[in-house]
Amino acid sequence: MTEKINQLKVLEQLLEFAKRQGADSADAILFNATSIEVAQRLGKPEKLERSETTDLGLRVFVGKCQAIVSSTDFSDNALKEIVERSVAMAKAAPEDPWCGIAEPNQISTDLVDLDIHDPLEPTTEALIEKVSEAEDAGRGVPGVTNSEGAEASWSNAQVALATSNGFAQNYSLSSHSISVSVLAGKGTGMERDYDFATAVHAEDLPKPAIIGFNAGNRAVKRLNPKKKKTAQVPIVFDWRISSSLLRHLTGAINGAAIARGTSFLKDFMGKKIFNSSINIYEDPLRKRGLLSKPFDGEAIATKPKLIVKDGKLLTWLMDLSASRQLDLLTTGNAARGTGGPPSPAATNVYMEAGSRTVTDLLSDIENGFLVTELIGMGVNSITGDYSRGASGFWIEKGEIAYPVSEMTIAGNLKQMFSALTPANDLKFRFGIDAPTLRIDGMTTAGI
Repeated sequence: MTEKINQLKVLEQLLEFAKRQGADSADAILFNATSIEVAQRLGKPEKLERSETTDLGLRVFVGKCQAIVSSTDFSDNALKEIVERSVAMAKAAPEDPWCGIAEPNQISTDLVDLDIHDPLEPTTEALIEKVSEAEDAGRGVPGVTNSEGAEASWSNAQVALATSNGFAQNYSLSSHSISVSVLAGKGTGMERDYDFATAVHAEDLPKPAIIGFNAGNRAVKRLNPKKKKTAQVPIVFDWRISSSLLRHLTGAINGAAIARGTSFLKDFMGKKIFNSSINIYEDPLRKRGLLSKPFDGEAIATKPKLIVKDGKLLTWLMDLSASRQLDLLTTGNAARGTGGPPSPAATNVYMEAGSRTVTDLLSDIENGFLVTELIGMGVNSITGDYSRGASGFWIEKGEIAYPVSEMTIAGNLKQMFSALTPANDLKFRFGIDAPTLRIDGMTTAGI
């Protein structure tokens, strides 16, 4: 606790010095992070890294001009230097009519306990044991012939933020993760697959052997894939990759993109973009959530919100700058590092699960494509045009029939959203989560 208090004192002293040097207002953020990462391949260690970093970012405002300077040097002389430099830079910078810190009545006053910090620091030996157990389980699946390796990591960070109008708060967060990637088959017929998990608390991670087995089992199931002719069929996005569609949504409703007019959804506020059964939420206050945080990068309190209700788009995701350009209130979605200004970002977004099981979702598909892996980023954020490489399994008469690869799926995100049906298998695994999704009428191209 003493360390955290000292961090806030450093920031408050920095802001006070900035005001004395001529800044009209200022804010400062400090990240203090420690991480350990281990990796092995074929039973031999490939990586053992420990990192400890502390980074400070100062943003000052002179009128409607701003400047940002970062530093890893916390000596008195260095702190004075970055203040003097940032104020001088701000005085020479062009005006930005939308910049500035939050008003006093906007800033967060209560720090919610989100249980996002695990005080347990694993030993290196414990992490090595996890990667060994995971890779051994993956390689132990019959048909697995090689391995791309297993990794385990842990990180712990403290975030402190202070503004010149009285905000000074901090919080801690942690992360534990493990991943495995293995190959099945031989020669040009080899297939790869993976599994991974990330959690705030170590106790919430699956056992390493389960992750390894899942990776091996998935790789074997992909052996001997076929290629299919171009057709228009239902596409089913496996829950492991369905969240990518939500990421396209959050990018399209990012306030900065809306303000620039560079989003395919810029004219869809208050309109239906999904069918009436679809609800999409953002919950930055979820207990033990991977992206949970009590306040955003501009000292605004975070809060749960409905993004889509009954298929209708209800809000943009905004920081202060975007909200001022759009003449709206910030939604508390500012994210920032130390070297640049804040920008809007999504936090713990998820699509509500549907009522149908995955089996039921597939049952009436005469011919279709279950996508388990996406390749490339062929998505036009301005038009919504969508085209990506894909592999997975072909569906025939409601059943998963055989693996397919070297396919392309294509459509337009506006049409894709409107034709989307969710299954009931929502899992909170990635910070942006969706259940298995079925979309009718997409084009798949192969041979």
